[in-house]
Amino acid sequence: MSDIQTQEAPKAHARIVYLGPVSPHWEVYGDYGDQTLVEEFRARVLARLVLLPRDDPQFRRNMARIVRDAERELISIEWDMGDPNYEI
Repeated sequence: MSDIQTQEAPKAHARIVYLGPVSPHWEVYGDYGDQTLVEEFRARVLARLVLLPRDDPQFRRNMARIVRDAERELISIEWDMGDPNYEI
């Protein structure tokens, strides 16, 4: 057997958008893919982020969990932090 792992194509794509300092802070948009998969992912993302502004220390930890969740579900994600100079 080969030790090389093949990269599977994403099943869906989601954009996670920071809306600003007033709650709700986040929205998730599904650009393509299975809508049921995207909606389930959206619910998990919002459960982790809805009350967190992007500068909250808990945001970084939850962001890492969301990235792992997306990798596990084969969902490509894009972060729109509302500021082109914001460093992820």
